[in-house]
Amino acid sequence: MRQRVVRVALVAAAVALALLVVPLAVAIRVSFFADERGELERTAMAAAVRVGPRFAAGDPVELPPGPDEGRLGIYDGQLRLRVGTGPRTADTVTRRALDDSVVEEHTGGELVAAVPVSQDERVIGVVRASVGAGSVWNRVLLAWAALGGVVLVALGVAVLVARRQARSLSEPLEALSRTSRAIADGDLTARAAGSRVAEIDQVARTHNEMVQRLSELLRHERHFTANASHQLRTPLTGLRLGLETALNDSGADPRAALEEALEQSQYLQDTIDEVLRLAGERAATASRPAGRPVGALLEYAETRWHGPLAQDGRRLDLVIEQAAAALTVPGRTTAQILDILLDNARRHGSGTVTVTLREIGDAPAVDVGDEGRITTDPATLFERGTTTGPGQGIGLSLAADLAESTGARLRLTRRAPTRFTLLLPESRGSD
Repeated sequence: MRQRVVRVALVAAAVALALLVVPLAVAIRVSFFADERGELERTAMAAAVRVGPRFAAGDPVELPPGPDEGRLGIYDGQLRLRVGTGPRTADTVTRRALDDSVVEEHTGGELVAAVPVSQDERVIGVVRASVGAGSVWNRVLLAWAALGGVVLVALGVAVLVARRQARSLSEPLEALSRTSRAIADGDLTARAAGSRVAEIDQVARTHNEMVQRLSELLRHERHFTANASHQLRTPLTGLRLGLETALNDSGADPRAALEEALEQSQYLQDTIDEVLRLAGERAATASRPAGRPVGALLEYAETRWHGPLAQDGRRLDLVIEQAAAALTVPGRTTAQILDILLDNARRHGSGTVTVTLREIGDAPAVDVGDEGRITTDPATLFERGTTTGPGQGIGLSLAADLAESTGARLRLTRRAPTRFTLLLPESRGSD
């Protein structure tokens, strides 16, 4: 690109200089020859003034200095050279001057000016001044050489300016190309730097906005995959165990197992819907999920988690303030958050797990606690990737995102023994 910019600039400069120099060179030539003819005419007239009235009778004439590298002579009425230098017999230019007119002509390699000498309205002689055209051409060529030097200097300056401009134009584009290559290689943190060219800056800003948007979309896709995997793992395991139990128990009524499987399938569908809703709300605001009584949600969570905790030799206690039980909250979202908190208590906590529903002001609050302790910094506890044991550190981050998406707040209210508090907004309707 740099070479193309330099070539374009040089072509433009050369065309501009040609349009200027060619007419100027012609003007120099015309001007030099015109000046020389004018000088010859003035010299001839100065000599004509010195010719006395008795020139025809043979009076001598003292001529002024002639032109440099030229000749000056006076011819009588018979067109013979009387004084000075020049052709011994008059040439055509001198003959034409006998008609009482000044004649200037370029002939025979010379510039000639002939001025008639008159006495009593009668031409008695002719003054002829001439100079070789070569001397004039020498001065013209010197002027053209100086003009050519100016042109070369101008072209040199144009080359330097063109290279600098080419560098200022190409370097931001080359940097943008390197940034694009880095992004294509997987480095989504690469960003195009600004420059002093407004148009390239606009391209860089648009490029950075595009990369930022793509990064956000990819991050949301990764989060969706991780969230879906995290949330579907436990219900899928429960569904599989239930079906395997029913299959192995030949005397059991399959209807109960099918109803439980259908309920688990519906829960899986609700889980997928919640994860999709959370992913969609990154790009656009979605409507708040419909509400369900918070007491019923806690009882349903108890039925789902009593068995898994009992298998680990742990107890699940549910404490409900009746005044808060009828308050409605975002149903599916609250159920997902409770599942995450109970799963977290099962995996990372110890002892009895206690779920408490209480009312704060006019809004419900749910406490999920156990007899373990949190050693992680609370400031980073809800960041994705933070974990106190085996796992990927997705659960609490997802729970906080789900809570925020419905206007709720999830906080660690006690580190030892551990207690998380979910402050829920009251909702209306049912799902």
